[in-house]
Amino acid sequence: MTAPQSPRPNQPSAAQLLDTSTAPVRNDNPKQLLGVYLKGMAMGAADIVPGVSGGTIALIAGIYERLINALSSIGPNLWQIFRQEGGIKGFAAIWRHVDATFLLCLLLGIVTSFATLAGIIKHLLDNQPLLIWSFFFGLVVATVFILLSEIKHWNIGRVALFTIGLITAVGVSSLPLLAATPSLPYLFFAGAIAICAMILPGISGSFILLLLGAYDAVLEAVDTMNLSVILTVVAGMATGLLLFTRALKWLLSRYYQATLALLTGFIAGSLVKVWPWKVDVSGALNSEAINNVMPWQYPTGPHWVTTIGLMLIGAVLVSLLSWWGNRTNRV
Repeated sequence: MTAPQSPRPNQPSAAQLLDTSTAPVRNDNPKQLLGVYLKGMAMGAADIVPGVSGGTIALIAGIYERLINALSSIGPNLWQIFRQEGGIKGFAAIWRHVDATFLLCLLLGIVTSFATLAGIIKHLLDNQPLLIWSFFFGLVVATVFILLSEIKHWNIGRVALFTIGLITAVGVSSLPLLAATPSLPYLFFAGAIAICAMILPGISGSFILLLLGAYDAVLEAVDTMNLSVILTVVAGMATGLLLFTRALKWLLSRYYQATLALLTGFIAGSLVKVWPWKVDVSGALNSEAINNVMPWQYPTGPHWVTTIGLMLIGAVLVSLLSWWGNRTNRV
């Protein structure tokens, strides 16, 4: 990777924005917390769809650095913080240290999306796949262009990292899906792997669940409120998250431009997965099919007006989200 970049005088760089080692404690007002909640809903909606990353939404929305800082602050040192203050003051100190108000609002938004949108998105994936894939295809394309504009001073190393990310994502998207009925220990493992992907921009946690054969089981559990499955997956996610975020924080704070090039490559490669025109081996429409075809080869035709219209809506929405995130960071 390239060496850490030095910020220009009086001009905060992207690396500075993600250098979470000295991030201040936030005192958010209700309006700001509502914004965090809504961004959490957007992350949750994205994570439901195999091929779209909630981490991408967090990065575009301007809350990614705060999220990584908050998650990486959770560790064994919390007990020492509690002992220094003790009692209610100790709990309050821990709450401030981990930015718990922010995490709680974000989590509530994600949970709201899963509780209210899981059934709807599953229905669309099963019955109207062309519509939902077109929307998210436009969203991901716009995301790629937005993130490419954030990478300054392209060099051979960053081009190589972008290419590696792109090829890796295409390769992962082409892997055969597992169809075995998952056990609870397997779901714990799948949750731990998926959350690492979910927090990375460009790598879809739900697609990892799909590859591991756990996606349908998790989505059905959320839809039917199967607490044994839900709690098992959540425990696996919490374990994976605590082990992963510290390394990610280190990379982003010291090698932001190089890491962003790699992650943007992941996002560009995921376009293979969210390509709207899909058929199964028999040529029938299927939201979980892995065979992409050209628009004019689609069984019912390309539907240009509908697909391009939904792509534009997705692109506009993610552009507005990026604008909102940048505006929030300036406040």
